[in-house]
Amino acid sequence: MKKILQVEGMSQYHASIDTAYHSSACGPVTAYIIARELGKEQWTVNDFYRQLKGTRIGLFTHRMIRYMQRFLGPSYDVQRCSLKEALSEIDQGRIVAMKFDKYFSFRWFGTFSFSYHWVPLIGYELEQDQLYLYIHDNGGRNRNSRVRKIPYGPNHEIITFIRFTPLN
Repeated sequence: MKKILQVEGMSQYHASIDTAYHSSACGPVTAYIIARELGKEQWTVNDFYRQLKGTRIGLFTHRMIRYMQRFLGPSYDVQRCSLKEALSEIDQGRIVAMKFDKYFSFRWFGTFSFSYHWVPLIGYELEQDQLYLYIHDNGGRNRNSRVRKIPYGPNHEIITFIRFTPLN
C-alpha cells in the first residue's frame, strides 16, 4: 500500500528567507508549508521563524504546538500524535509535521536519516513488511526541497509527529 499527498515543498535556503535563519529554518518552513496547505498563507517563513520563537539550534516541539495552535485558532487541534494517528492524518489528506531529533531524545549513537530536522510528512508506503515515510526534506544550500523516502524502523526512536486536525 502506498499513499503520497501532492504538496509543494520549499527549501529552507530559499532566497526569500533571511540568511541568518537558513541553517535553523526547517521548522518554520515546515509550519509555512502546512499553513499554506490549510489555506492560511498570511505569514512568510520569516514571520513563522519569529512567531514560533525559532532559535539557532532549531524549533522546540512544544513551541511548534503552542504557537501553531495560536496561529490556527480554535477551529484546529494541534498536538503531538502517534505513528498510527499520523498515518491516519495522511489517509485523510492532511500533512503532518515530523521532527528528527537524536540530541534531545538522547540517542547520540546510531544511523539516522537526519540528526535534527523538521520536515512535512506527506505519505507512507508499506513494502515487504517495512514502513517507509515520504517527506519533503526542505532542501539544502543550492538544492531545492525534494520528496524523499525514508525507512521508519531505523529512525523511529528519534521521530516526533505533530498533527493539525480541523475540529469542524
